[in-house]
Amino acid sequence: MQQMPWRLASRLSSGLDAVEQFLGRAEFDRGPWLAVAFAGGIAAWFGLASSGERLGFVLFLLALALAGLALFRSEGRYPFFRQALIAVALVCAGGWGTVAVKSALVGTRAIAGPWVGTLSGRVLEREEQPADGRVRLTLAVAEPGTGRPIQVRVNVPIARDAPMAREGATVNLRARLVPPAAPMLPGSYDFARAAWFAQLAATGSALGPVVVLRSVEGGASWLAQRQRAISDHVRSKVAGSAGGIAAAFASGDRGGIAQGDEDAMRDAGLSHLLSVSGLHVSAVTAITYFIAMRLLGLWPWLVLRVRLPLLGAGCSALAAIAYTLLTGAQVPTVRSCVGALLVLAALALGREPLSLRLLAVAAFLVMLIWPEAVVGPSFQMSFASVIAIVALHDSAPMRAFMVPREEAWSQRMARKGAMLLITGLVVEVALMPIAIYHFHRAGFYGALANVIAIPLTEMVTMPAIGLGFVLDALGFGGPAWWLTGKSLSTLLAIAHFVASFPGAVTRLPAMGGAAFVLFMAGSLWLALWHGRIRLLGLMPIVIAITWLLTLRPPDLLIAGDGAHLGITGLARGEVVILREPRSDYARERLAEMAGMDGAAFTLRQWPGARCSAAFCSLDLERGGRSWRLLLALGRQPVAIDDLAKACALSDIVVADRWLPPSCRPRALKADRAKLHRTGGMAIDLANGRVETVAHEQGDHPWWNPVESGSGPVVSRKPWHRPWSGRTPPY
Repeated sequence: MQQMPWRLASRLSSGLDAVEQFLGRAEFDRGPWLAVAFAGGIAAWFGLASSGERLGFVLFLLALALAGLALFRSEGRYPFFRQALIAVALVCAGGWGTVAVKSALVGTRAIAGPWVGTLSGRVLEREEQPADGRVRLTLAVAEPGTGRPIQVRVNVPIARDAPMAREGATVNLRARLVPPAAPMLPGSYDFARAAWFAQLAATGSALGPVVVLRSVEGGASWLAQRQRAISDHVRSKVAGSAGGIAAAFASGDRGGIAQGDEDAMRDAGLSHLLSVSGLHVSAVTAITYFIAMRLLGLWPWLVLRVRLPLLGAGCSALAAIAYTLLTGAQVPTVRSCVGALLVLAALALGREPLSLRLLAVAAFLVMLIWPEAVVGPSFQMSFASVIAIVALHDSAPMRAFMVPREEAWSQRMARKGAMLLITGLVVEVALMPIAIYHFHRAGFYGALANVIAIPLTEMVTMPAIGLGFVLDALGFGGPAWWLTGKSLSTLLAIAHFVASFPGAVTRLPAMGGAAFVLFMAGSLWLALWHGRIRLLGLMPIVIAITWLLTLRPPDLLIAGDGAHLGITGLARGEVVILREPRSDYARERLAEMAGMDGAAFTLRQWPGARCSAAFCSLDLERGGRSWRLLLALGRQPVAIDDLAKACALSDIVVADRWLPPSCRPRALKADRAKLHRTGGMAIDLANGRVETVAHEQGDHPWWNPVESGSGPVVSRKPWHRPWSGRTPPY
C-alpha cells in the first residue's frame, strides 16, 4: 500500500514526459490550437447556463494558468507542457472575456411584450424581397411607453410600401411588434440571441401603409445605392430565380429567389452558393489576380523592375475589398475577405498561401470582432470546410496523388476530377455533424452536386456576370447575361434533380451538445495534427456516431406558446400535431425536431384521439405503461368542475390558456403560466425526462421569462382506472 503513491507519481511523471516529447515534436502545429482555445472560451460563455457557472469557468482557467506557472517554474521541467497549459488557459479566458464584453456593450434588451400602435422613426436599412412580396425595414424608434431608443425590424407588404422609404428617411406606420422569438423548442434556432447581438429590440409587420414624413435626398449611402442599383440591373437582365441568384452573387441581395428554388438548393447541398462567402470572394480574387498578372506581364519595363505577384496581389486585394463592400459586407463575406487578404499577403511574400496557421490568424480576427458568430452555423461551416480542404491536401496520400507527372491530358483531367470529388466528399463529411446539430438534417448527394455546381459557378457564372457589367458599358452585354441565365438555370435544374433523389435529405432528432462537442473535438484533432497521432481523433468521433445512432425523438414536443404540440413514435416518419397551424413554420419545426420527414396530421384526424370542441384526450403507451394526455384545442369556456375531473384523470395536461389551480394532473400541467416560465418542452415519457428552453437559456440576458424555472421531472405514478367514455367529460 505504501508503494501506491510512488507508483502513481511515477506514472504521472512518465505521462508528462510523453506529452512533453509530443509537444516538442509538434512545433508549429501547436499554433492553430490557440484559435481553437479562443473559440472554446466563447462557446463556453454561451453554453454555460448561469452566471455563476460562467464566472467559475473563467476563474478555473486563471487558476490553471497560475498553477502551470508555479508548479514547473522552480524545477524548470516540462517547458513545452507549461507553455501550452498557460497559453491555452489564458487564450480560452480571453475568448470568454471577448464575448462577455461585447454582450455587455452592444446587447439590446427586447421590448416587454407584444404591442400594436403607430410608429415614427428613421429608416436605417431597407431590404427588398420581391420573391416574398415584401420590403423589410429596420427602423430607429423610441420604445413605446419608455422612450428608450431602440431598433426594430418591420416586414412591409409591397402594396403598403412607399418607394421613398429609404435609408435616412423618417416614416410613420401602424405596426404590430413582438419581442424577438425565443427558441420554439429545446434545440431550435435562437433568434432572440441573434437579435441581442444585432441590437434588434423587436420585429413585426406593418398593419397599414408606410407614410414618408421626411425623405432624404439621395437616401441611402453611396454603397447602399450602388448595391441596390446593381441588384435591380441584374434582375432586369435575368428573369426569375436565376436573376435572383445572379443578384445575390453580384450584390448580396437574396430577395429575388423563390422559396421553392431556395429549398431545392438547400436539400441538394448547394445553399452555400447563395450566400456571398468564400467561394464568391475567392472567385473574384482569383479572376482579378489572373487578369492582372496577364495584363501587367505585357509591360516589359514593369516586369523588369517590380515583382508582379506583389502588384497582382494588390489588385486582387482591392477587388476583394470592393466586392465585399458592394455585397453588403455581411459577416460571412467579411470573414472570407479577411482570409483572401491573408492568402494574397502570403503570395506577395512568397509564402505558402494556404495553411492551417494562416487560417488560425483569420479565425482570430473574425472572433475578435464577431465572437457571437462562433456558435452559429455559418462560422462553423465555413471554417470547417476550409480546414478539411487544407488538411486533406496537406496529407501525404493526397500530395502523392496530386504530384505532377508525365501523363496524357485525359489522365491528368481524370486525376483532377477525382481530386475534386474526394475533396467534396471530405467537406461533406466534415460539415455533416454541423448540419445535423443546427438543422437536424443530413444530405448525402451534396458532394456529387458540388462537383458540377462549383466549377459551373466559378468558371462560367461569376465571369459571365462580370463580363456582362463590362459589356453593358459598351452597349452589347446581352450575350453575357444570356450565358448567366443559362448557367444559373442549369444550376437550379441540378438542385431540383438532386433534391428529388430518394433519401437526398435525412431528418434526425436533435443532437445534444455533448455529442456535437465530441464530433468537433475529434474532427479538429484529425485535421490539426500530423502523423499517426491524429488517428486518435477517430475515438471521440466513433463515440459520437454511436451516440447519434441511439438517438430517438422525444415523445412529446410542446411549443412555448402551448398552441402547438407534436406527438412522435406513432408510425414511421409521421408526427401528430395538435391543430392545423396558420403557417407551415410550426409544422416544419415540429417535424424537424422530431427527426421526421413523413406526413404530419392533426390530432382530430388520428383515430386514437377522443375530442370535443375544447379538448382532446388520448392514451400513449410508453416505457411499459399508459400515459393519458389532455390537450386543449382552443379557448372555449369549460365548466371548472368538469375540467378539474378531467385533469385528475390525466397524467399530462397541455393548454395555451391559463388553467385554474383545481386542474391537478398526476404528472405535469403545461398551461400558459407554466410555459411562459419554461418555454418549449421536449418530453421523454419512457425515461421520465423533460428538457425546456429555460434550462438551455439559463440567465443569459436575451432570455427574460417572468420567473426562472426548469422543467419538472415527470412522475412515474402507476396508471389508474381507464377512461371508459369516448370523449372527455366536460
